Amino acid sequence: QVQVEESGGGLVQPGGSLRLSCVSSGSARTAYTMGWYRQAPGAQREFVASATSGGVINYGDSVKDRFTISRDGTENTIYLQMNDLKAEDTAVYYCNADYAINDFWGQGTQVTVSS
Repeated sequence: QVQVEESGGGLVQPGGSLRLSCVSSGSARTAYTMGWYRQAPGAQREFVASATSGGVINYGDSVKDRFTISRDGTENTIYLQMNDLKAEDTAVYYCNADYAINDFWGQGTQVTVSS
């Protein structure tokens, strides 16, 4: 059974920083693509950033100059470094792990940007 779990969310002030982590476990294979999505209250889920096992990285337009996605030596682990956070970044952040045939979602971690 493949599991995906996010961590690192919390309450930060505008202009602050936060680092999210995501681990996908339970598969003998390396996830091809892992990515971050977010969903604000009353809004649809939005693409934030993704990274393939081959090192291809993509960002959503609203975060490309402030957020950085990375993968560690275990290719089923990713991070999201978020800098210069704004109120509009407030959302539940979800991690997705794509194993080509199937993809899996975590439960999400809450990020709140408020003074």
